[in-house]
Amino acid sequence: MKVLKFGGTSVANAHNINLVKNIVVTANGNKTIVVVSAFGGVTDQLLQTAKLAASNDKSYRTILNEIEERHLTTIKELIPIHSQSKVLSIVKSELNSLETLLEGAYLIEETTPQLLDKIVSYGESLSSYIISEYFITDGLNAIHKDSRELIKTDESHGKAMVDFELTNSNCRDFFSNSSNEIIILGGFISSSKKGNPTTLGRGGSDYTAAIIAGAIDAEILEIWTDVSGMYTANPKIVKQAKPIPLISYEEAMELSHFGAKVLYPPSIQPVFSKGISINIKNTFDPQHPGTFITKNPSSKEESVRGISHVEHISLLSIEGPGMVGIYGISKRFFEVLSLAEISVVLITQASSEHSICVGVSILDADRAVKALNTSFEYEISQGKIKPIIVEEDLSIIALVGDNMKNHQGLSGKMFSTLGKNNVNIRAIAQGASERNISAVINTNDVKKALNALHEEFFEENIKQLNLFVMGVGNVGSKFLNQIKQQKKYLKDNLKLNLRVIGISNSRTMYFDENGISLNSWENLLPTGEKADKAKFFDTINTLNYRNSIFVDNTASHEVSETYNKYLKNSISVVTCNKIACSSEYKNYKNLKELARQYNAPFLFETNVGAGLPIIDTLKHLIASGDRILKIQAVLSGSLNFVFNNFNDETTFHDVVKQAQEEGYTEPDPKIDLSGIDVMRKILILARESGNQLDIDDIENQPFLPQESLDTKNNKDFFASLKKYEDDFQKMYSDAVKNDSKLKYVAQFENGKASVGLQQIPKGHDFYNLEGSDNIVLFYTERYPNQPMIIKGAGAGADVTASGIFADIIRIGNF
Repeated sequence: MKVLKFGGTSVANAHNINLVKNIVVTANGNKTIVVVSAFGGVTDQLLQTAKLAASNDKSYRTILNEIEERHLTTIKELIPIHSQSKVLSIVKSELNSLETLLEGAYLIEETTPQLLDKIVSYGESLSSYIISEYFITDGLNAIHKDSRELIKTDESHGKAMVDFELTNSNCRDFFSNSSNEIIILGGFISSSKKGNPTTLGRGGSDYTAAIIAGAIDAEILEIWTDVSGMYTANPKIVKQAKPIPLISYEEAMELSHFGAKVLYPPSIQPVFSKGISINIKNTFDPQHPGTFITKNPSSKEESVRGISHVEHISLLSIEGPGMVGIYGISKRFFEVLSLAEISVVLITQASSEHSICVGVSILDADRAVKALNTSFEYEISQGKIKPIIVEEDLSIIALVGDNMKNHQGLSGKMFSTLGKNNVNIRAIAQGASERNISAVINTNDVKKALNALHEEFFEENIKQLNLFVMGVGNVGSKFLNQIKQQKKYLKDNLKLNLRVIGISNSRTMYFDENGISLNSWENLLPTGEKADKAKFFDTINTLNYRNSIFVDNTASHEVSETYNKYLKNSISVVTCNKIACSSEYKNYKNLKELARQYNAPFLFETNVGAGLPIIDTLKHLIASGDRILKIQAVLSGSLNFVFNNFNDETTFHDVVKQAQEEGYTEPDPKIDLSGIDVMRKILILARESGNQLDIDDIENQPFLPQESLDTKNNKDFFASLKKYEDDFQKMYSDAVKNDSKLKYVAQFENGKASVGLQQIPKGHDFYNLEGSDNIVLFYTERYPNQPMIIKGAGAGADVTASGIFADIIRIGNF
């Protein structure tokens, strides 16, 4: 014999019930026992009607009418017209009895546990009867049996205790004597030995099926639901979660206890003791194998079988000097909770005996605190024990697996993964069996924690990076295009999965929690909301994704001032914006400290040399113990472009204009030509070398006339360049006379830095620097005479975007 249980979603409507019938018909076995839940959502509706009626609220009748209409409609859709009369009559009679009960609650303005059991029992009673009649009228050899006649309990209404001796005897007698091939029963419902209706509590339909399966030594118990088995994590939260094909009873109980809602934990017990396997299957995908729960699954499976969680937890702590070495404190503590009928979800105790910490449902927290404070009133008044400490808005996450005990370092791997994502752990619990490692965290961090852990343990080491890009102009658009081109390569070769979740320009911002399509982002962005830097941050913080990276492609001072907020929330920052790293040393230092403190990389390779690995190389030199003696560099691609193209056949004005139009300069070219941009770059290199320096400490030798430097807009600036053309031509001719070229050079040596236009003679490393290239010479203790040279394109949207991309990959490998 097989026992098949179908949940509320599986019997939610006539279409689904037809699917159930097809599954039952194809079940192989000499007898099939079908246990069904109430139509999806009906139990909640019944509870709501009872609550409204007891509150003297007549609107309970509206919901009651909805319940009636739903059941009658289902009958009419399932059962042929000529067979409907009897079924409609019986169902209406039952609904009339339900209405009488609710009217009683309305008149006396209260409900009792016993009355509630009577009211909610109508859900399963009606669904099982209607489904059995549908099977019968469709020609199946089926019969309906009221579960209350078989499953006997005590008088504990709401969550009755089963009398297994009597129940098993009833089940064996009935099913062995029944000649019908299919027997349909309602789950969840039972009755006391006195005949009063009782219920088996949350997940009671699973429990009913397991009780029957255990009583009759069934061949197998199949739990049919709306998902294809138990998953490695909640698929609604972790999109990459996958069904677990094979699992042990113990693992299944652990996962279901910690929130895997496809199975009710007590359901396993009646079949566990008999060694009856459980198969969790999908009503809407019956060919999928689902999850097979058995006594001895293959030991070759993964060490961690699944990750689960329980929400709405409060943490209660009792602590104080009066606990140390005093016998009976723990006994009293748990005895109080037991007498108050409060279930403890998690327990942890300090080895010093100074504190005990337990997790309970948030619904029980107030009662627990009141009971405990009352019980320990004397010790609290004497200062031996502190009043109970309560922490709310918490959840428990748990790694589960039978083979975890055979693998070293799993706890370290778990806590390291959470730490990297700034998930604060409030309490930890691990049983001696090592089948479960649990941690209490803030509820806001659950999604991030589950995804990070799932990625670490189940996704073939593919790391997902969630990007939020501000500035999608010239550089930003190139960056997004590079991600699109390289997405598959990164996933296949570097095990990195890049998703762009948010983008913004100065006008609008757009978010997609599942990732923005990089084929259509330009069309999607205008449909977003008004750009708001504060709201952009708030959205990222609220989403709270693991491995979040804020990418700043702007030159905005305001945006640079937000970096500290991102880093404090463990959101990495990648930027080509030089303002933050060249601001006051105190701010630069603070950002670096925040990055270390909150484990959030702060990378700015493109601040110097665009895509050239200048800063990264410098970091490696310092980290390896080398010391910088001197830096000489041409750091402005724009100025190098200008002076490589300026000669006696062109005008300085035209060359600068060309550089601006081709994107080599900032929108305001004066930033480049004044030397400010180069000052920022040499300042950053000096700081990254370990020197404390500010922008005012750098000597600037300007080549522009003061009048040009004082202009307020580009129009006046370019006009001034025409005015002083003769001066610029003289600079050029003087260099030619000396057989030299003009280069704008930055230098740092002996704690001092300077920038300025210089004549570079033939034979110098800077002389043949072409186009917009940059070059840096690092003189160090290891390279004192022949410097380490880094040379290449130092300006342009493509190379800058590639530098940002490289920083993203560095974080991915972090």
